[in-house]
Amino acid sequence: MTLEAPEQRLQADVLVIGGGPAGTWAAVTAAREGARVVLVDKGYCGASGVAATAGVGHWLVPPDGALREEAMRQRARSGGGLTDRDWQARVLHETWERLGELASLGYPQSQDGQGRPVLRIGQAPQYLKFMRDYARRQGVRILDHAPALELLTGGAEVRGARGYRLQSGDFYEVRSGAVVLASGGCTWKSKSLGGDVNTGDGHLMAAELGAELSGMEFSSFYGIVPKSTTMDKNGYYGFATFTREDGSVVEGALFSSRLPLLQASLQGPLYAQFDRAPRDKWQTMRAAMPNFFMVMDKLRCDPFTQRFAIDFVLEGTVRGTGGVRLVDEACATGVPGLYAAGDVASREIVVGGATGAGAPNAAWAVASGIWSGRAATHHARSSKGGAGALGRGSGQLGLRPSGSGSEPQAWRELLKAVQNEILPIEKNALRSRPGLERSLIALQTLYLDARAHLHGSGRDLVRARETASMLMMARWAYESALARNESRGMHARIDYPRTDPLQQHRIVCRGLEHIRTSVDSVRPRPAEGWLAA
Repeated sequence: MTLEAPEQRLQADVLVIGGGPAGTWAAVTAAREGARVVLVDKGYCGASGVAATAGVGHWLVPPDGALREEAMRQRARSGGGLTDRDWQARVLHETWERLGELASLGYPQSQDGQGRPVLRIGQAPQYLKFMRDYARRQGVRILDHAPALELLTGGAEVRGARGYRLQSGDFYEVRSGAVVLASGGCTWKSKSLGGDVNTGDGHLMAAELGAELSGMEFSSFYGIVPKSTTMDKNGYYGFATFTREDGSVVEGALFSSRLPLLQASLQGPLYAQFDRAPRDKWQTMRAAMPNFFMVMDKLRCDPFTQRFAIDFVLEGTVRGTGGVRLVDEACATGVPGLYAAGDVASREIVVGGATGAGAPNAAWAVASGIWSGRAATHHARSSKGGAGALGRGSGQLGLRPSGSGSEPQAWRELLKAVQNEILPIEKNALRSRPGLERSLIALQTLYLDARAHLHGSGRDLVRARETASMLMMARWAYESALARNESRGMHARIDYPRTDPLQQHRIVCRGLEHIRTSVDSVRPRPAEGWLAA
């Protein structure tokens, strides 16, 4: 059997691609609206992806006007004024309301002294397992280890997707009235913890049908890891002092900007120590993030009293903010029948050009999952033909080469070549026009070769498609970075080190062979007073 003639054929009202928090919230919402729902996950829904290795902290602010306005101002300030106050307010409201309901649904949840739901400290495996079980109780059919490879279209609308089942080694097809992309961001297989499945697949599938992307220049976030590990849990580094090998302190580091640290890392080894953490909080910190301290224990290092060598790993658009551009409050992508939720969508409207890692991203997953699941259900009901409509495959790059097919594992060399342009700090974090142009020439050459030859069979077809997605993500990121001639948020141009007030706008990109960038016609609307100190 082939991709065009799959062994397994299913029908649904709504297909959700991705089984993390955004995907499960979308699936649950659609099912509660009465839709037949199929969810497909590249890994095991409830245990794969970056969320599975994290704590459960959401952007929770009590429904107090002054508190929420200040929270929105802070995000606008750190994000360079690219946020949208109305979107932020909706996220805060939706997340507060929905998480407050989890206890009644069976989630073992407590409250603090002010009656707020306590999900700031907790373990993601428990949360994600609950969401998986809850989705199944609502009738959602889950296909695990079943990466989607391409979207299906019919009647100018998205009608489902085709993919490959890794364990059984066969292809499947799901025809549906609407699709929610919740496939996560892209880390370019940098060995970011949990990020191996985050390869930009959903971005490519959406772009092949004409969807735009936004904020792709904000894809250069580097997480800190204890050297020789992949433990990129960064929350506690706010308590750290960073030093060079000779003990001198790296000033101005971390949350205001990682640039000093990244620049210093190119000059020699760096070290961290959580010497600013209050002693009475040490045990609480250990309990809240046991996986981090398990690694430190294996290294025989007490991070509170001893310094330890650190390194950096690219976390791309997972902790960055770029992604598919949403065109309305229902999380529509501009392609009829296609919606996006979670990290696959741009989060500039919530956090601007700064990282949304942790609380904002978690809240965005809840809110966007709910909105997209609801909208997809309504679209499926109103769509002519519904799930039974003709479905044609839309995938090209990595699936249907224009020339002769490549060797079965040619994707390996292509992946190395893409990583060589996108992973190095000196290329991606310290950007300049000459450097970006050199990388774009190299990536364009790789694209033309991949378009003609990149292919595979079975698992190699999945890897070829992943690599094609990462290639396109790198091109979109650098084209957007070239279009922003300033430094703003995490985007740093060493040839334009200052922020330009005239560039307080979002950058949109579109296209495959020929990528075009433009200023978004929708202007940012940050919370009033965001510029105040």
